[in-house]
Order: sequence, then C-alpha cells, then structure tokens
Amino acid sequence: MKVAIIGAGSLGQSIAKGLLSNKVVSSLYLTKRNTKTIKGFSDYKKVTLTSDNEEAVKNATILIFAVQPKHLEDILNNLKSYLNENHVLISVITGFSIAKIEAIVGSNTCIIRSMPNTAAAVGQSMTCLSPNKKGKEKVALAKTIFNSLGCSMEIPEEQLQAATVICASGIAFWMRLIRATTQGAIQLGFEAHEAHELAMQTCFGAATLLKESGNHPEAEIDRVTTPGGCTIEGLNEMEHQGLSSSLIKGINKSFDKINQIKN
Repeated sequence: MKVAIIGAGSLGQSIAKGLLSNKVVSSLYLTKRNTKTIKGFSDYKKVTLTSDNEEAVKNATILIFAVQPKHLEDILNNLKSYLNENHVLISVITGFSIAKIEAIVGSNTCIIRSMPNTAAAVGQSMTCLSPNKKGKEKVALAKTIFNSLGCSMEIPEEQLQAATVICASGIAFWMRLIRATTQGAIQLGFEAHEAHELAMQTCFGAATLLKESGNHPEAEIDRVTTPGGCTIEGLNEMEHQGLSSSLIKGINKSFDKINQIKN
C-alpha cells in the first residue's frame, strides 16, 4: 500500500508507527510543516518526510488526513486537483462531516471517516469507520489498515461522535483509572515503579480476560468476589462513592462537549 499521512501530529505519528511495525505499507509519506519534529521516522527506508502535501498526494493512493479541523478545508481545496479515482481519503478528524468533505472533493471520491486512538502506535487501537456511498467499496481496505493497528468496526456516521468519546477520549479515562490505582498501591506501601507495574498489568489482564473469554464483566467480577471478602468490600465502597456514576457522567459530559464542535 502506498500511504500518505497528511499532518503527522500525535495521532498521525501513532498511526505511522503502527503501520511501519506491522509492515503493511510499501511506501509512507509523512507531511508536517516542520519535519524536524518527526525526523526519527527518517530511519525507515519506506518513509519520506515532506512539508509538501502535493508531493505526498502524487505518490500515494491512500491519504490519511490527520490535521486540525480548522485546516482541513483549505488543504482539501489545495489538493483536490491532484486527486483521481484511485485515491482513498481517510479522515481521522473530529467534527468534519463526510458531507463537508464531499462538498469540496465531490461525492464520487472514496471517503471514509475513521476514529482510531493513540494505542495505534502499539497495535491496540479501537478504530471506528464510517464511509460515504463510494467509500463503501474501500471499507475492506480501510479495515485491513486499521486492523493492523488493533481492531476496527464499521458504524453509521451519526454514531462517530459517540465512538470518539468512548474510544479516543476513553484512552485518557482508562489512564486516569490506572493512575488512581497506582496511587492507591503507593499508599499501601509499594514503591512508585512497582505500583505502576501492578496497576498497568492488572488492567491489561482484566481487558484480556474479557476479550478472550467473551464473558460479561460481572461474570469475571463474581469469580473474584467471595462472600464477606475484601473485594466486595472495596467494590461496594467505590460504588457508594460514585465510581460508576462518575464515569458515566464524565462520558456524557465529553459527548455534550464534542457535539458543540461544528460537524
């Protein structure tokens, strides 16, 4: 695959790292105004760094746009004359609808909105995909790309804002829960580095258990909660303090905020 990532910021770089580590590209162009900040990628033979978006488009068929929303319209207007029927446009940009992209480049262009998260860098992203009518022809191709970075799921575009909260913002939510567990472990007497490893691996183990077994979380909880034991004591105290309620409220607050972004 000949891929170009237009806008190699944090998310763009995470995608690039995942694509390179999984060896799914024959060539990869990374664009950024200041390429010095991504010079580490120049160690890869397949990678070309450039500040010229036109150069990248001319040398790639799959174009992943990862710029700030306010810049996308101008970038698309500058590039649309270089687009052809072989190009697949994948946007990972929040708040820029397929309709707005089609208004610039035309509805006969393959367009797929996607929302991966920064775990793409380690092959563990959860990516949601929403194509336009023409883009449905290339959903399988997009899934090949994003499955190499973790897992992918096709959803209606109207659910993409919610998916952004759960999957992209969700990375930060889970990081905060891991940090809180680390702080609790330190209070119980562990050194900071020990506490971090204990919390991190336990979180990873919990997610892996659910993924491998297909069980509901409560089924796995039941396996470790003995009557009158310390686990149920801790769980009940967390619920009395509003753990689940706070998390759900936080998710809904994030959803309210993302819907304020013009789509």
